[in-house]
Amino acid sequence: MKRTRTRAIVGSFVFFWLAPAVVFGVIPYALVGWTMQQPLLGLPGERVVGAAAVVAGLACLLDCFARFALEGRGTPAPVAQTEVLIATGLYRFVRNPMYISMLTIISGQTLLFGQARLMAYAGVVFAAFHLNVLLHEEPQLRRRLGRSYETYCLHVGRWWPRLTPWRGSGMQTR
Repeated sequence: MKRTRTRAIVGSFVFFWLAPAVVFGVIPYALVGWTMQQPLLGLPGERVVGAAAVVAGLACLLDCFARFALEGRGTPAPVAQTEVLIATGLYRFVRNPMYISMLTIISGQTLLFGQARLMAYAGVVFAAFHLNVLLHEEPQLRRRLGRSYETYCLHVGRWWPRLTPWRGSGMQTR
């Protein structure tokens, strides 16, 4: 089990830098060079809110990655999936907290740097995430995890978080 967990941690670390870090780091940098423009909305504290969103989004994303490796003994990467449904932490509130975290980071960058191009990019990223969830992830999870995933879907929203944490088990595979 330790070897499996170690492999999951290393795999998650590698995948983090190959996928999410590109989505919220490399591509936004390529789009705007992370240069500061005038505040986008002209509101006081706008940059502080943006910076807080970046930090919060990153913290939530790292928590999700840790849960995949430590609880699920797998990674978010399709080639090394978790052994069980993860229904703890932020997953008790919403089914796609990793995607929401990345969108929060990009939206925070929009406010921090005053770059409207990043908000347009966030819209494109959301559309890609949504299509991936509908066409690939959810059908695959239904096949792989069966009833536990169906029960989870009935109680936890895809994009809109619950106000209270779901306390169902959902941690078992078929």
